[in-house]
Amino acid sequence: MRHGKKVNHLGRTDSHRKAMLANMASSLILHKRITTTLAKAKALRTYVEPIITKSKNDTTHSRRTVFTYLQDKEVVSILFREIAEKVANRPGGYTRIIKLNNRMGDNAEMALIELVDYNEVYGQEAAAKEEKKTTRRGRSKAGAAKTADAPKAEAKEETAAPVAEEAAPAAEETQATEAPATETEENKEGKGE
Repeated sequence: MRHGKKVNHLGRTDSHRKAMLANMASSLILHKRITTTLAKAKALRTYVEPIITKSKNDTTHSRRTVFTYLQDKEVVSILFREIAEKVANRPGGYTRIIKLNNRMGDNAEMALIELVDYNEVYGQEAAAKEEKKTTRRGRSKAGAAKTADAPKAEAKEETAAPVAEEAAPAAEETQATEAPATETEENKEGKGE
């Protein structure tokens, strides 16, 4: 029975599978995205994400541990130097799997697996979406921020009120000069009828 044994063997022996995943992880770290089958992409995600987490702690022990998985000095140095710096504040989910069209030859499900922090196009869209997210009451977070700024706006209006009061008497004087002219016109019309 295979209770609790949920690893996908990918039709390979244990040694072949480990070598293949190590090579794919190295390619992913070097090129930041690779195209493969969906099953391999899912297996690679479970293989590479703990390695990236380990790279956040730059010690000799963690470098040696990561090297046992990847078996490539250049890739390990890139991982600890560049990638660990970019994912330092991300708590997990370092990779993204995007499904593609099926392969022409054998109709296998294909996918693109990439490092999340290296896709500039999607990163800008995600930042824009985060700004537009709404709260439970239906207001957007940006709108909630505006309402939080409302007391500041009221304070500005209070300082602007004396200036408006000074302008108000001048406006009343202009209305007063216009008002008699309209009354005289009405009086003339009334007499003419």
